[in-house]
Amino acid sequence: RTFEQEAGFIQQDSSVRYTVRPGFVPNMRVPGRFYVNGALKGLLMEELQKHCQRGDHGGFLPAVKQLANVAALPGVVSHSVALPDVHSGYGFAIGNVAAMDMADPDAVVSPGGVGFDINCGVRLIRTNLSLEDVQPVQEQLAQSLFDHIPVGVGSQGIIPTTARDLEEALEMGMDWSLREGYSWAEDKEHCEEYGRMLNADPTKVSQRAKKRGLPQMGTLGAGNHYAEVQVVEEIYDKQAAGKMGIDHEGQVCVMIHS
Repeated sequence: RTFEQEAGFIQQDSSVRYTVRPGFVPNMRVPGRFYVNGALKGLLMEELQKHCQRGDHGGFLPAVKQLANVAALPGVVSHSVALPDVHSGYGFAIGNVAAMDMADPDAVVSPGGVGFDINCGVRLIRTNLSLEDVQPVQEQLAQSLFDHIPVGVGSQGIIPTTARDLEEALEMGMDWSLREGYSWAEDKEHCEEYGRMLNADPTKVSQRAKKRGLPQMGTLGAGNHYAEVQVVEEIYDKQAAGKMGIDHEGQVCVMIHS
């Protein structure tokens, strides 16, 4: 189909909400829905247009196509939804969310729907610094982060760890890092389940997975992982921000995706 024909399946519901009607891809069971502003919509539609121009020859499927493919999965409920960070993944679009009806015997369970990004975590660390504190030294700060945080394929943590350390970290979670002196006790108060799943069983993890994971323990990882110094530009919900220790514009935070 032409880009214009494809775009005809996408209707605007509000200033930020769009619906992808069934028929956009074969066998859609529910509509797709995505939430973007005008600038982000332009990126999504440009991606779709380029896909239409090149046909099925190379490149990832556009995010809206992946969103619609998820809407075709057995057991999907209500909508296949994409949040404003939506972009192409390996199956699901990144930022794509869907619920499945577990009462449906044909419903799917997909621990790796997005692809390789299984069990990644994102953490926001607030600091007591302001933008004016960091700006004069931002280049030195960036270089120091590169120097001290192992990152990338083949990188290894700078803290010597053994197979036993990995076993204990898998079982004890944050209690292991606390015991080893890599965290503070109050850090646990800001983690799900206080940083430790009491029913964690390392024996359920294969030796192959442990062997691959051990050298990466203590690294940022590879792919789309990052450690990013950020600045608060605007506070939309003062109460929620206050819970995270964010109390003024210009405050410096660090976001880690690993």
